[in-house]
Amino acid sequence: MEVALLLVVLAVSVLVVTALADRVDIPAPLVLIVAGAGASYLPFTPQINLEADVVLLGLLPPLLYATAIQTSLVDFNANRRPILLLSVGLVIFTAAGIALLVHTLVPDIGWATSFAIGAVVAPPDAVAATAVGRRIGLPRRITTILEGESLLNDATALVALRTAIAAGGLAADHHGDVTALSVAFDFVRAAGGGVLIGLAIYLLVARVRRHLEDSLMDTAISLVVPFAAYVAAEEVHASGVIAVVVAGLLLGHKAPILQTAQSRIADRMNWRTIAFVLENAVFLLIGLQAEILFGDVGKSTLSGGRIALVCGLCLVAVIALRLIWVFPARYLLVRPGPDPDTGTPSPPSYTFLLGWAGMRGVVTLAAAFVIPEGTEHREVLLLIAFTVVAGTLIIQGLSLPVLARRLDVPSPDPMDDALARATLLQQASKAGFGYLRKTDVDDVHGVVSLIKQRTEQRNFAAWERLGTTADEETPSEVYGRIRLAMIEAERARVLEIRSQGTTPSVVVAEVLAMLDVEESMLDRATQERADLRTSSVRRPGEECEHLEAHPVVETRTDGTCPDCVAAGHRWVALRQCLQCGYVGCCDSSPDRHATAHFHETTHPVMQSAEPGEDWRWCYVHHLTA
Repeated sequence: MEVALLLVVLAVSVLVVTALADRVDIPAPLVLIVAGAGASYLPFTPQINLEADVVLLGLLPPLLYATAIQTSLVDFNANRRPILLLSVGLVIFTAAGIALLVHTLVPDIGWATSFAIGAVVAPPDAVAATAVGRRIGLPRRITTILEGESLLNDATALVALRTAIAAGGLAADHHGDVTALSVAFDFVRAAGGGVLIGLAIYLLVARVRRHLEDSLMDTAISLVVPFAAYVAAEEVHASGVIAVVVAGLLLGHKAPILQTAQSRIADRMNWRTIAFVLENAVFLLIGLQAEILFGDVGKSTLSGGRIALVCGLCLVAVIALRLIWVFPARYLLVRPGPDPDTGTPSPPSYTFLLGWAGMRGVVTLAAAFVIPEGTEHREVLLLIAFTVVAGTLIIQGLSLPVLARRLDVPSPDPMDDALARATLLQQASKAGFGYLRKTDVDDVHGVVSLIKQRTEQRNFAAWERLGTTADEETPSEVYGRIRLAMIEAERARVLEIRSQGTTPSVVVAEVLAMLDVEESMLDRATQERADLRTSSVRRPGEECEHLEAHPVVETRTDGTCPDCVAAGHRWVALRQCLQCGYVGCCDSSPDRHATAHFHETTHPVMQSAEPGEDWRWCYVHHLTA
């Protein structure tokens, strides 16, 4: 009962502190770690020892899996060189640098133990990087590299840690000498075995999912996957981290093929919830270790000044070593091409932010506890790990938003996303209509025309989100406002009928779920529209000879659609032909004059004539720029 009560208190504390952090606009991880450290000294707070097995087996697999299934395999592959240089090269470089520093400052700590603590503090944490990076809106390429690095660097660090423990004869089951050949074999076995186990888990789950239609069963399998992959790999002395990451990346990439729509929705919501709770609980648990660690250090034979010096310099070193590594790695080894989002090479400010976003997390502290009891000055090593975790989270986590603003690093533009979304939907609709044209459908009930109408309405809604005219509702916004009010009335009536007990509860639940799905879609569209009102269009062009032949021009319009004015109709948004200068209304308007102009003249490119917009649309290829 005491354990259950403690878990409830921890969960409530996490939720309360996270809510307060959001209200005062401070990153939740920083507030949680400080709150945990303060709470650890309160007399009524129970002592919570963060055991390595609890973190490495209980927390790490689901956190890695939750990140992996949301990571784009395409983006991961496109950035594989910087990811590998950071997740392997930088970890070894940092471990060696910290080992040299620790052994120099405290000669009593042997080389093997020094390298062990270096391996412990070397890997930045996926949770910390994404929690802070996504919140402040770092460029997507930086976020992708940080996520990819954090997914793999734990494997490198844990292999290096095991090797160091074996080399120093620290492990109780140590037998024989460690040679360069054995180290190389251990690394290859860990990496290669992890990839093979992850691939095997993916193939097994994929085979099962092809025959599953029950979303509950699918969700249950999803919850087992990270633990099964991790345990299976560790049992054969391979890397459980790599196994979980490989399985997660492949299953996430193939989800649109392997899972039903309902299963994918359930999967996304479940893993977002699990990640939210565990991520924030992790930072609170890190803070709660403060009293234990500082208490143990008080018994050390080293002086307080020496301990403070080695902890402080290790914190400075992990930050400096990362910055020292990223610039030569980028300009000598990676040599990146143009950024896919901007069409130009990433500036040095991107590289600096990538180097600065090296916050450590729970894996560092958990790995420190792997160092065996009885190791010389173990309590100091644990404090080094805690100092690096707390220091990087506070120093780098707090300064990262400021640096991003000072360096004028742009966050992802929601208008770019809206334009890409509308273009993608248009391309998808083109393929769907192509299927209808090739298929002989006996349309006695007029179903095809209804399908076309609904598809066009979906596309119109996507294009209308690009409108930036203030204080003027688009047709989709009017529809959303009215429909949300209707849903509220519908839900009230359903609840009234439910209270009468005349309708089966299962039927009532299904109808309420249908209303919830529709309402959530409308709410999301409304929020996106609000974000877009403060954005601007900025998107590189696609490969299209028509768009290349018709660059952006300054639109010339009096703010009206002449044909609509002549017909006495209202229009929604204006488009200007870049070949003849004709101004007409978009397809959300009743008469669709811009599209009609294309069909009459075959002039291929229209440009938005709305204030603050300069995107262009090719009617021939259905592409934007």
